Amino acid sequence: MNPSAKVLLTGATGYVGGRLLPLLEGRGLHVRCLARRPENLRDRVRPQTEVVAGDALVADSLTAAMEGIDTAYYLVHSMGSSGSFEDEDRVAARNFAAAARDSGVRRIIYLGGLGDDSEQLSAHLRSRHEVGELLRESGCMVLEFRASIVIGSGSLSFELVRALVRRLPVMICPKWVNVQAQPIAIEDLLQYLLVALDWDGDKNRIFEIGGPDQVSYGEIMREYARQRGLRRWLISVPVLTPRLSSLWLGFVTPVYARVGRKLIDSLRNPTVVQDASALAEFPIRPRGLAEAIQRALGKEDNELAATRWSDALSSSRGERSWGGVRFGSRIIDTRSVAVSASPDQAFAPIRRIGGRQGWYYANYLWTVRAWLDLLAGGIGKRRARRDPETLRVGDVLDWWRVEEYVPNQRLRLAAEMKVPGRAWLEFEVEPQEQGSRIRQTAIFDPVGLSGLAYWYSLYPLHAVIFNGMLNEIAARADEAVAEG
Repeated sequence: MNPSAKVLLTGATGYVGGRLLPLLEGRGLHVRCLARRPENLRDRVRPQTEVVAGDALVADSLTAAMEGIDTAYYLVHSMGSSGSFEDEDRVAARNFAAAARDSGVRRIIYLGGLGDDSEQLSAHLRSRHEVGELLRESGCMVLEFRASIVIGSGSLSFELVRALVRRLPVMICPKWVNVQAQPIAIEDLLQYLLVALDWDGDKNRIFEIGGPDQVSYGEIMREYARQRGLRRWLISVPVLTPRLSSLWLGFVTPVYARVGRKLIDSLRNPTVVQDASALAEFPIRPRGLAEAIQRALGKEDNELAATRWSDALSSSRGERSWGGVRFGSRIIDTRSVAVSASPDQAFAPIRRIGGRQGWYYANYLWTVRAWLDLLAGGIGKRRARRDPETLRVGDVLDWWRVEEYVPNQRLRLAAEMKVPGRAWLEFEVEPQEQGSRIRQTAIFDPVGLSGLAYWYSLYPLHAVIFNGMLNEIAARADEAVAEG
């Protein structure tokens, strides 16, 4: 592809598009992103990348976005819609096709879903295939990739598997758990989308892509459990309807019941590659399931995946509920306060936290928690801190360890006490026109139902303690202003 040619990327706030964006930018291409809310994307792109406002459901908003575009990526879907996602997908595809035709777009690259047209497809897969047909009606050359389950930290499919396996030692599974699929690693999917820019074909093509392994959802769960060292039992039953299955998923996984129902309905169709011509046309040899999960787990251990399916504006409503916000299987409780202090003044009490200084609020409760940890075989509060004024990565603060430290900006502590999961406590300071904003975030990654019970049973107490701590830190920061 000519480096001077312009590329339009839709879905850049979503899971796949968000990961494709830096790869396109890394090739030095002129990238233009179409977003319904440009303000949610501008701080994620490089300076040379354009971000324009537009919505595929609003035909007039696409005209300016398509101007001068050579290749357009169509990564749009409406599964999170509260109405008819099929109707919305249809309208969006027609609008996009018409705008691409009128603007002289040379090629459209579209990501659809695997499924045999000769079978009775689910509404979701039927809509994915129909979108491809509507895009081809534009007269532009359309390169359509059809993929099955995507394995990658943050993907909808992977988060579903992850949450089920970690939370349920015994799973009562409906029939769809045994349906065959051909999963593909997110890295391999992105490579297909990237090399499609240089494909020298000039006719519409549909490529089915997948890894080398044909497996069921149940086998994916067992492989995840094996790599995590978990023993899990899957018991198949024929009684869970798609509606009951979606409500079940909404309860035990991060998938909304609304999205889950549409997803479950599509899982009744096998999604395996029947035409392997993609292997002949592209220099990509997808990795197997075990390696894909291994790589996903490595990235999963980061604070949060680079992009998550729940970031997609089409499916996300913030998933806010009592007890925090859920991202994947993690629960995040964040609060903030504005202060008149400068960032260095606001951060000073944060860097002094723990040890003899204490935790600014209800220190006796922290001491009780330490004794309980000791009784459970943990480290308690036996460790203080290396220095009362300075910190560095790796330092210990009572039962926490410094995982990230950026002076006057960020402190993230990883818990080393006994908890049924993993926990972090993070403090951030952001400059404002008049002073600073201090943000405090508690992150919990529960293991099993015991982890959920731990978090929600202690949440009222945590809310009081964390509120008190944040207010005291803010008060110390404002005192520094008064004294200065």
